[in-house]
Amino acid sequence: MIGNRLKRARDALGFSLRELEARIQAQVSAQAIGKYERNEMMPSSSVLLALSKALDVSPEYLLSQREIELSGVDFRKSQHALSKDERAVEAVVLDQMERYLELEELIPGSEQPWAEFDDNAFSINKIEDAEQAAEMLRKLWSLGIDPIPMMAELLEEKGIKVIALDLPESVSGSKAMVQRPDLPELPVIVVNHKHNGERQRFTLAHELAHLVLKCSGLNDAEQERAADRFAGAFLMAKEMMLNLLGVHRTSISLGELAELKKIFKVSIASLVVRCSQLGIISKATYGKLWSQIKGLGWNGPQSSEPFKFEAEVPQRMERLCLRAVSERVISEPKAAELLRMSVRELDKRMMAQFA
Repeated sequence: MIGNRLKRARDALGFSLRELEARIQAQVSAQAIGKYERNEMMPSSSVLLALSKALDVSPEYLLSQREIELSGVDFRKSQHALSKDERAVEAVVLDQMERYLELEELIPGSEQPWAEFDDNAFSINKIEDAEQAAEMLRKLWSLGIDPIPMMAELLEEKGIKVIALDLPESVSGSKAMVQRPDLPELPVIVVNHKHNGERQRFTLAHELAHLVLKCSGLNDAEQERAADRFAGAFLMAKEMMLNLLGVHRTSISLGELAELKKIFKVSIASLVVRCSQLGIISKATYGKLWSQIKGLGWNGPQSSEPFKFEAEVPQRMERLCLRAVSERVISEPKAAELLRMSVRELDKRMMAQFA
């Protein structure tokens, strides 16, 4: 039955039932579409084609029997984000995850397993414990103390699916678990494609914290602060920070912080917060630096701070698609469908023509 998939595709585009009726030129009524979504009726083949075209999905997608759901969805958003935005994001994530999993099924051995951690290893009962948790994960993943070149690549290598979507400005990202019948859960992290690289990297590390930390006795606000502390410690290892900055500084210039930004690939504001957390600077020095940052407008999403990084675009799914085409596992039209691009655009990617 197509009910769940039809509603999911409609939610992904933000259409009401009446808007979808108009998009298919009233071939059937909004009431009939509602019955399709409740699995009370099945559309005819002509209506099915019209619905799939209007929703930018294939008829095969609507008819597929693959069952996946999201659980534990956790949006990192401003307090003004709308619930309809969340529903749309969930629908798009499920759609992309379905295509991602179908691709992995076509290439045996390509799925990267996610290793669950012992709950006790990452149990915390105060915000500061997130520091040690980040150090522990770096050790488990053999990352040393060096800055992480590509967060999206690292997480996908560890079995976490990363999806970049054009989200509302109010939504930085989210994490969830993908439920599959008789198969292990898969974690997925979503980042806002419109955000710059340094903001995306912090969002990825923050959502990673929500996946691994087991918080005891912390309220929601404290859990968010713990996730921020984890993200800072994971992206800016304590030992490396102390090596580069020294144990205690009476002052630090914004110019020096801008140079450090090139190394850690984080915002200048994140560096200042991290220096304060590690006691490298005093509260007074932190206050002065933060006043400078606010005055320059470097503490918001429209920051114009120097050395901004390009967005981190997850590449693994596209690489798998190009591999599957090269090995003749799938056709070019199928690969283009999975990647939601035209065959012409896929051909350009195959020929490394990105201009």
